[in-house]
Amino acid sequence: MAEPAARSCCLGWDFSTQQVKVVAVDAELNVFYEDSVHFDRDLLEFGTQGGVHVHENGLTVTSPVLMWVKALDIILEKMKTSGFDFSQVLALSGAGQQHGSVYWKTGASQVLTSLSPNLPLHEQLQACFSISDCPVWMDSSTTAQCRQLEAAVGGAQALSCLTGSRAYERFTGNQIAKIYQQNPEAYSHTERISLVSSFAASLFLGSYSPIDYSDGSGMNLLQIQGKVWSQACLGACAPHLEEKLGSPVPSCSVVGAVSSYYVQRYGFPPGCKVVAFTGDNPASLAGMRLEEGDIAVSLGTSDTLFLWLQEPTPALEGHIFCNPVDTQHYMALLCFKNGSLMREKIRDESASRSWSEFSKALQSTEMGNGGNLGFYFDVMEITPEIVGRHRFSAENREVSAFPWDVEIRALIEGQFMAKRIHAEGLGYRVMPKTKILATGGASHNRDILQVLADVFGAPVYVIDTANSACVGSAYRAFHGLAAETDVPFSEVVKLAPNPRLAATPTPGASQVRDHQNLVIAFAL
Repeated sequence: MAEPAARSCCLGWDFSTQQVKVVAVDAELNVFYEDSVHFDRDLLEFGTQGGVHVHENGLTVTSPVLMWVKALDIILEKMKTSGFDFSQVLALSGAGQQHGSVYWKTGASQVLTSLSPNLPLHEQLQACFSISDCPVWMDSSTTAQCRQLEAAVGGAQALSCLTGSRAYERFTGNQIAKIYQQNPEAYSHTERISLVSSFAASLFLGSYSPIDYSDGSGMNLLQIQGKVWSQACLGACAPHLEEKLGSPVPSCSVVGAVSSYYVQRYGFPPGCKVVAFTGDNPASLAGMRLEEGDIAVSLGTSDTLFLWLQEPTPALEGHIFCNPVDTQHYMALLCFKNGSLMREKIRDESASRSWSEFSKALQSTEMGNGGNLGFYFDVMEITPEIVGRHRFSAENREVSAFPWDVEIRALIEGQFMAKRIHAEGLGYRVMPKTKILATGGASHNRDILQVLADVFGAPVYVIDTANSACVGSAYRAFHGLAAETDVPFSEVVKLAPNPRLAATPTPGASQVRDHQNLVIAFAL
């Protein structure tokens, strides 16, 4: 078989909860190689379920740091065996599950800088970590530390204004505080604390990679306006923390060239650049190629909104992060627990378990639902904290039931109206050029997308996001190469596949929306 023609490319990595994944993207932005290592399946010796260890208290959730290192070894060997031409890699970047943290033991930097190309990474780094099981985003064991941090800076809203979010158990500052309080010896033997993203970048650099602004925004430690560590937050969490974190950098920074380890062992070119790694959510924003004023709506088990913001107004709900592709702007993240499972429940109850009947109800009922509104929270919602089913008639009276078709429209309109109101609470405004990118299971239902377009007053597009964090990381690698010449991210990714138009707002939608806004704002 003929050898494939060599083509210059960038690699995008994703160190996620359940796997490490890589894609290679060529100069025309085509993905031409991908591979992955699944922790539970391919690294049985670490005994994870879903890539994590859930501890006996049900609150503490960790992952073995050496499992992540060994996964990188395995995937690079797979690439080598497949004949992948590493000599064509111009740059690489990556993503890590947000909020997770890695604790490098005193002396680890010397090991990193003197890696032997004759041995795999995991054999050389075994003694380099002061904490062997790292806290990850699923951990919820730090409630006491969250309250301490909020008290230290003047309350939850003050912390949100400073760092973009109120204190959350999974956020890294609170995890560091817990380790300092409960394991002070391990903390004192730690010379560097990385996020999962900057840890992965450090493996490629052969030295400590800085934390980027965007992933650093998920720590309750970074001042999102000044883009520096907050001294008040650092002091509330642990001593000597600033020197253990290092200085944060813009997300498009080239942080160095790959370590000679990769040049000698795999054939990477010595000039291959490492662009700062970031969090998986910011990397997904890059992968979906959001622009100013755009929204991405992931309609999955839980629903997630990604927003591109110019002037954020941090609140007690949602998260504001520094934007990973534009240092002057921001991104916001809003999570809603009652997503597809709630839609499926109402489908089963009101549409004989049929999506076809569900769609017929949306087609046969009028936009605005005759003034009837509903909010459906069978599990305790995150945004806002509320539970139960609440129905309001056209006369703004709470009622116990709706006709089946009114119920279905009330659910979908209510879900999307709540999303819009909470987005606007964080400073979001629909602009004339706004696009909504819909992903996830419900994005295949055109009638649901029509309601989304009507509620937001903007066209809805669908896009394949199976590898959005990985592909976004490869795009960011290309952007890192170009960023020194001030080329905007949108210019770098203009050759990427375009999303497909799925729905445009119905004429008259804005008048209906204005009336609903008043009622929903009152109800929520």
